[in-house]
Amino acid sequence: MSKAAYVPPKVWRHEAPNGGEFANINRPVAGPTHEKALPVGKQPLQLYSLATPNGVKVTILLEELLALGHSGAEYDAWLIRITEGEQFSSGFVEVNPNSKIPALLDTTASPAIRVFESGSILLYLAEKFGEFLPTDLAGRTETLNWLFWQMGSAPYLGGGFGHFYAYAPEKFEYPINRFTMEVKRQLDVLDRRLAESAYLAGGSYTIADIAVWSWYGQLVVGNQYSAAEFLSVHEYTHVQRWAQAIAKRPAVMRGQRVNRTWGDEASQVPERHSAADLD
Repeated sequence: MSKAAYVPPKVWRHEAPNGGEFANINRPVAGPTHEKALPVGKQPLQLYSLATPNGVKVTILLEELLALGHSGAEYDAWLIRITEGEQFSSGFVEVNPNSKIPALLDTTASPAIRVFESGSILLYLAEKFGEFLPTDLAGRTETLNWLFWQMGSAPYLGGGFGHFYAYAPEKFEYPINRFTMEVKRQLDVLDRRLAESAYLAGGSYTIADIAVWSWYGQLVVGNQYSAAEFLSVHEYTHVQRWAQAIAKRPAVMRGQRVNRTWGDEASQVPERHSAADLD
């Protein structure tokens, strides 16, 4: 017997969580749930994060900046356990009122500058250090085109496809089909662009590549959501070429390990306070 069709009520009311891996941290209001100050280390930049695709964007860029010799990009990376609700502490909400990782404090300014939303953090760091963002108007604009494309597109991949394919308590054909179609369309957008140029903004590696790779590159070379076969990612040959080249960058390999608490032990660096933590 099939289940009765769901009929939305006239007014939605929050009830008990309906299951799913992240159900216990979903709530319909903002603000802190408990009082707790954030730790602050000795490095110029304080990062509060987890090695999700959005978190990895920032640690990759920081490691790329350090590889270029920018000592001002040294950072303390503090682990925020989102499944335990640490992003709802009073200290975290002060840095990011949206209670999402990653969040950054630049303590070289007085008062310290808070930066939240991963795309904003990438742009802030690129402008602060003058790297990975072209200075000519056309190159800068194309970089930001793809950076903002990623910010708008990834929710379909993570919150849409990833949720219903990998994390939802039950599998439902309609949402899986709907978000699979959109993710494959996005992969085709990328594949067509990367057939024209080595990197998304043209001939140079930029924050756009870092942002998009952290979601879509990890999907095609890292089998994120265990969905590589399901999505036939081998068909996107230009995305594959681009993703594999970026995956081999030493800073990318280092950045992926920061604030990571899963996978093999050698890949885990839950907190990072100096370069030695990754060696």
